[in-house]
Amino acid sequence: MNRLIQKILPEQRWSLPVVLLASLLLGAGNAHAQAILEGERFHPVQGTQGMVATSHTLATEIALNVLKNGGNAMDAAVTAGFALAVTQPRSGNIGGGGFLLYAPGDGGAPEAIDYRETAPKAATETLFQNEDGEVVQQRSRFSHQAAGVPGTVAGLALALERHGTLSLEQALAPAIELAREGFVVPHRFTEGLEQARERLERWPATRATFYNEDGSAPRPGSLFKQPELADTLQRIADQGPEGFYEGETARLIVEEMRRHDGLITLDDLKAYQPAIRKPVHGTYRGHDIYSMSPPSSGGTHIVQILNILEHYPIGDMGHNSAETVHHMAEAMKLAYADRAQYLGDTDFVEVPLTGLTSKGYASALQATIDPDRARPAEDIQAGNPAPWESPETTHFSVVDRWGNAVSNTYTINFSYGSGITVTGAGFLLNNEMDDFSAKPGVPNAYGLIGGEANKIEPGKRMLSSMSPTIVRKDGRNYLVTGSPGGSRIITTTLQVLMNVIDHNMNIQSAVSAPRMHHQWLPDEILVEQGFSRDTIELLQARGHTITTSRAMGASQSILIGPEGTLYGGADPRRSTSSAMGY
Repeated sequence: MNRLIQKILPEQRWSLPVVLLASLLLGAGNAHAQAILEGERFHPVQGTQGMVATSHTLATEIALNVLKNGGNAMDAAVTAGFALAVTQPRSGNIGGGGFLLYAPGDGGAPEAIDYRETAPKAATETLFQNEDGEVVQQRSRFSHQAAGVPGTVAGLALALERHGTLSLEQALAPAIELAREGFVVPHRFTEGLEQARERLERWPATRATFYNEDGSAPRPGSLFKQPELADTLQRIADQGPEGFYEGETARLIVEEMRRHDGLITLDDLKAYQPAIRKPVHGTYRGHDIYSMSPPSSGGTHIVQILNILEHYPIGDMGHNSAETVHHMAEAMKLAYADRAQYLGDTDFVEVPLTGLTSKGYASALQATIDPDRARPAEDIQAGNPAPWESPETTHFSVVDRWGNAVSNTYTINFSYGSGITVTGAGFLLNNEMDDFSAKPGVPNAYGLIGGEANKIEPGKRMLSSMSPTIVRKDGRNYLVTGSPGGSRIITTTLQVLMNVIDHNMNIQSAVSAPRMHHQWLPDEILVEQGFSRDTIELLQARGHTITTSRAMGASQSILIGPEGTLYGGADPRRSTSSAMGY
C-alpha cells in the first residue's frame, strides 16, 4: 500500500486472495448448474467484526482498514467509493451518480440516498431527435450533450455527513494518494483500455489521461498515476462538495461543455442536490426486502417479481430448472412491461408505487401466467396497478461490527461513460442522458423501452435499474447485495436473493451461480453458460427463445449469519472483485 494510506489507515497484517472463478463458471457449458456450486472455491470469506465486498481489491483493502481502525460501515463505504473512482475509472466515478441504501444495525428504519444525475436546465424532450423526429443515438451516448449533472460527490458527502464518523478529507485521503502516487495496473485495466481504444482515443484529454505517450495502454504490473484527478479530489477534500460543484473544477467542466456544445452550466452544477428517499419495501417468504425507490426502477420491480414468484414453490422446483426459469421469465416480462409504462422520477411524474409492489396486484398478474407455455411478449401490455394504489454500474457492500449495512451502486452508464475526460480535471463524464426516453417507444442502449414518464425534462433524474438492496430477517440485517449491469441489474439482484432464500445457497455460491434474464422486449431469455442442454431444450419446447449471453452483472454481497458471523461473496465475473473480512 502507499505511504499515506498506511499512515491514515494502517495496513492489515494479512490478506485474502481475490476469488477467481470466472473460468470455472463460464466454462461449465453443459454441466448441470448445481454441479458448479460444489467445491471449496465456492466458500465465502468469513469475518466477525467487519466485511467489505467491492469490485477492486485495493478498494476492499482500504475500506476494511477503515473498519479495523474504528470506522463504521458508512466511513468504509464512502472511502471505497472514492478509491474506486481512481482504481476503476471504467465504472467507479466522480463524474456520474448512483444510489445508496443504509440500514442501521439497531433495527432502525433504512434510508435511501438518491444521487442520480439530473438533466441540465437546457435539456429538452426532443434533445436527441433529428429534424425528422428520429433518435440520433450517437448524440445521446457519445457527445457532451449525453452528460447529466454528476451526483456522486454530493451524494457520498451527504451519506458521510449523515451516518459516518470520518471527515470528508479523511475519506478522500487514500483515493488522493492512489491517484497521485499511482497503483499497480491489473490485467483487466489494460484489457479494458485496449477494448475501448477506438472510442476513447478520439478525445485528446482521454488519450492523455489513460494512454502512454506512445499511444500504448498501461501494461499490467506498471504504475499508473493520475495527477489531474488527484488535484480534483484534493479540491473536494479542502473545500467539501463546493470544491467540485463550484470553483476550479466547475469551471473546467463548463469550459469542456462550451468547447463541444454541451449543456451543463455553472448554475446546473451549483443547483445539484442529492435526495433522501424512503426505500421500497416488500416481503418474501418471511424476509423484509428493502431496495431503491424511483427514479430507480430496481426496488419496485424486484419486489414486484418476488411477489409473483411467491405463489410458486421455487425451492422445490430446483435451482435453474426449466420449471423455475420459465416462471421467472414470465414474471420478469410482466414487470418490465410495467417498467416501460409507469416508472420515472417521482419529483416529476406520478408512479403507482403502492400498486406495483402490492401482493394483490401480483396475484392478478400471476393469474395470467401459463405454467406450461411462454406468453409472447407482443401479447403483454402494462397492467393496471391502480386498484391496488392507496391515496398516496459498480456495486459494493459493507457491514461493520455494529451490524450497520451499506449497499451502494453507482455508474457513469457505459464502460468509461461517454469516453470524454474533462480537460484538466482527469475524470470521465457520464452518458446517463441515454437512460431517458429519447423518444417514447424507442429502446435505449440496453434495449429498454421507455414511455412518457421517463421523457427528458430539465432538472429531472433519468430512470435507472440500479438496485442496492438490504434484506432483513427477524428484524435484523441479513443480506446486503446489488450489482452493475444495466437492464440486468434487477434480475441479477433478484437471483442472488432467490439463491439465498429459495435455494439455501451460501453467499459465494449465490453470486457465482449462472444467471438468466428476460426484460419483456426483446422477447428472449438470456442465459449464461452453465445451464444444462436439457434445461434449454425444455424451455424451447415451452415456446421460449434462448440466447447465450456474456456474463451478467457483478454482485458484491454480504450475508450476516444468525450468530453474527459475516460471510462475503465476491463475484467472479470481475477478476478484480474481492471480499475481505476480519
